[in-house]
Amino acid sequence: MALPDIQPSRYGELLATKVAGVKAQFSAFSLPEIEIFDSPKSHYRLRAEFRVWHDGDDLYYVMFEPGDNKNPIRLDECAMVSPRIHEVMFELIEVIKANPAIRFKLFQVDFLSTLSGELLVSLLYHRPIDDEWKEAIQPLRERFGIDVVGRSRKKKLIVDRDFVMEILTINGREYLYKQVENSFTQPNGIVCQKMIEWALDITKDATDDLVEFYCGSGNFTLPLAQNFRRVVACEISKTSVRAAEENIELNNIDNLTILRMPSEDLTAVLQGKKDTRKVAGLDLDSCQFSTVLVDPPRSGLDDETIKQVKLYDSIVYISCNPETLNENLASITETHRIERFAVFDQFPYTHHLECGVYLVRK
Repeated sequence: MALPDIQPSRYGELLATKVAGVKAQFSAFSLPEIEIFDSPKSHYRLRAEFRVWHDGDDLYYVMFEPGDNKNPIRLDECAMVSPRIHEVMFELIEVIKANPAIRFKLFQVDFLSTLSGELLVSLLYHRPIDDEWKEAIQPLRERFGIDVVGRSRKKKLIVDRDFVMEILTINGREYLYKQVENSFTQPNGIVCQKMIEWALDITKDATDDLVEFYCGSGNFTLPLAQNFRRVVACEISKTSVRAAEENIELNNIDNLTILRMPSEDLTAVLQGKKDTRKVAGLDLDSCQFSTVLVDPPRSGLDDETIKQVKLYDSIVYISCNPETLNENLASITETHRIERFAVFDQFPYTHHLECGVYLVRK
């Protein structure tokens, strides 16, 4: 993870520059007015990873400039991380520095926090860890009010949990999310809430069913279920699917099914090209999927998934990579028009910008 140059006084200017870049990048399309959703100007990242540098008796966090892993930059403050991470991370490294049982061959510290104030710390080692390490960690958990995970090659030790419970407030309603260590979660919680509310707004008049690809642990899926008769979603990560299933129960949602399978397999099932026991009893033929939601990885949608999403009347496309979004839209806009287009500043002070596109059949 690169170190951004955080300049709160220039935030508006920098965001405007990014939006102008998006307008230029998508100039080949007939775009509506772009909706802009900004970020807090500082302390916005709920998760962060830091290398640990051993320098004689000293121990500290470092980051690197993009493309340069030879010249570490020492961190004694970090304005991008959440308030919960910031209040713990520097005192924590001092405690670790003074304890050889925890410090020895530690090479990275990962933080996962929530808007609700929970914090999970993962310590990564270039040496085996055991129950002695676990005993040494226990005072840290009690002192800082954190959960801790230790990782070494082929081993994971947990003190006491390997997850946090997030509470997102969406249009005044609270949703509970179990977020598991070392699995994907949205890094900017405030912007994430805005993204979900935007997705709820554009689908508020839906009357049929929703199919979702790349659903993760249910970030969009859980709140969106209220706008549809039935929701079927897929995700390839076993950890995320388990969390999603728990989140469905936690939020008392009864019209949502999560399938553990890649998007390509669900596409094949929906096209009648594949049969699998994973969809047994779902009666997919009775579903009236009029809307599809896709939130793909940076590589975007594969050709078969593009063909599949073009079958639906309405498409909600959440993109973390404008470049592949642009490529995918070239095909999708053959059959659909862009009704709404939004940008979400998940990563302030970087060139990254999340986009949301709502398309309807021409």
